[in-house]
Amino acid sequence: QVQLAESGGGLVEAGGSLKLSCTASGSIFSITSMGYYRQAPGRQRELVASIISDGSSKYGDSVKGRFTISGDKEKRTVWLQMDSLKAEDTAVYYCNAILRETIAHRWTDYWGQGTQVTVSS
Repeated sequence: QVQLAESGGGLVEAGGSLKLSCTASGSIFSITSMGYYRQAPGRQRELVASIISDGSSKYGDSVKGRFTISGDKEKRTVWLQMDSLKAEDTAVYYCNAILRETIAHRWTDYWGQGTQVTVSS
């Protein structure tokens, strides 16, 4: 059984920083990408940042230049450093991993339980 364990998040003032981390565990054959999505009340879930197995990364337009994603393949862990936070960054942040449990499995999306990030203005 695959689990994504998230940590970090909380309350911070605008202009401040927070760091999230997510570790995948369980029966995992291969991970192709890990990252974060977020969802604010009344809005659709959107990509924040993700890192691909080849080391490349992609970011949502609203966080480019402020957030940085990094990862460790051996530890199956990603970190999201969030700087210059704005009130509009307030949302529940969900860790996402696209992985296969065995070579016979399809690539499947897995999600963490979500962590609240609140930025006060």
